[in-house]
Amino acid sequence: MGRAVTADLILAGGVVVDDRSQTRADVAIRDGLVVAVGLGDALPPGRETLDATGLHLLPGAIDVHVHFREPGYTHKEDWRTGTEAASMGGVTTVFEMPNTNPPTRSVAELRRKQDCAQKACVDFGLYGLMAEDNVAELEALAAAGANAFKCFMGNTFGNLPSPSTGAMLEGFEIAAALGLRVSLHAETASIMAWRQARLEAAGLDHPLAHIGARPEIVAIEAVGRAAALAEWTGARIHVLHISSAGELVPLADAKRRGVDVTGETCPCYLMLDSRDYARLGPVIRVNPPVREAKDSAALWDALRSGVVDMIATDHAPHTPEEKRRGRIWDADCGFPGVETQMPLMLTAVNEGRITLEDYVGMSAVKPARAFGLWPMKGRIAPGAHADIAVVDLARRETVAADRLHSRGRITPFEGVETVGAPVHTLVRGRLVQRDRRLVEGVAGWGRQVTDIQRMPAPRPRNADQSLRALLAGGRP
Repeated sequence: MGRAVTADLILAGGVVVDDRSQTRADVAIRDGLVVAVGLGDALPPGRETLDATGLHLLPGAIDVHVHFREPGYTHKEDWRTGTEAASMGGVTTVFEMPNTNPPTRSVAELRRKQDCAQKACVDFGLYGLMAEDNVAELEALAAAGANAFKCFMGNTFGNLPSPSTGAMLEGFEIAAALGLRVSLHAETASIMAWRQARLEAAGLDHPLAHIGARPEIVAIEAVGRAAALAEWTGARIHVLHISSAGELVPLADAKRRGVDVTGETCPCYLMLDSRDYARLGPVIRVNPPVREAKDSAALWDALRSGVVDMIATDHAPHTPEEKRRGRIWDADCGFPGVETQMPLMLTAVNEGRITLEDYVGMSAVKPARAFGLWPMKGRIAPGAHADIAVVDLARRETVAADRLHSRGRITPFEGVETVGAPVHTLVRGRLVQRDRRLVEGVAGWGRQVTDIQRMPAPRPRNADQSLRALLAGGRP
């Protein structure tokens, strides 16, 4: 680009990071896009310069697993507070889950969710629900702009009924033809319901009983079953909130067989374990549960090896009163995470558990590729959206619930000191967080990613044996 063209903003003096390297470079931004990365004459002049000397420029994190609770539960969170928390956490794109009230099960509910999201200050994707009673709605949801589907194989907040395996198979057949990814809460509902009922009947209601109700076999069975259905149909799947060593086995095996499956884990499964239940009580309750130290160790290994592809948060806010109910079965499941994920993971970088390049891969590059946002998102390069987290790797902060921007002001990481934080966040070239403060007037800046989403061409399998083909064929 010639120097006659003026950039809107130059990020000067920083280190640009991708999933393979770190390079000292300036970044020029115009009309929401990166137009040049380089030094000196390689860049156009800029109307404004932000000094990033001593800082690292990371592609903004893409969190494909958040719950912003609107409509229906706005005392817990809404699209303004949820995306403000994201911007403070260096997260520039979120994918929001369908277990709101009403759930996002049809075009009407999707339109309502899109209206709610007009307050967003970061970009977003929306999940459509895949359930027993809405298989016929999936194509319309995709046509109306759903960016992926969510299938609850196990129960969680909202108590949406888990679909039968028959309904899942038909849903996967439809999703395979559409090419959109299906994200899975991969726990087997019947096992959990049986065990929880038995434990409750015995009067066992202490925090560790939650693990007892949901042993890792619920995830092992569910991941294996979902992978088999995906292999048969050609559906693309994503395993959410991987919590156990056991489920890594069917996940890795499915990848070796060529199934298009990706997986995520969350900071709570990496940084907490069963020893924390006594200290945290019902605050730690999350679905699936935080498990044993051996599971945390296996998940770190799986992130480093690539068996687990990405980091997400399962950002699931509730009020402190809803989290602190006495019986573990009565405490709402989940906690905020979209604001604390990057500082916690950068702390792991500083501790040498992963490299900064590893972190960029798992927080930006791999989510962008898996959900069809690459090459517009997930990288700092000419032509890409200027979604950037400007990070101070030496900045020390202490996690405190009363300083979170989510309405869910309670966290199991209360009092944890972090090293490394996003000091500025840009979404399509606009600063939404600057100097660790929200920028005024950015509500509504976020937009849905449907216009840039480009999933690979669908590759359905065994389509001649799908229900649609059989029903269309009629009697022989």
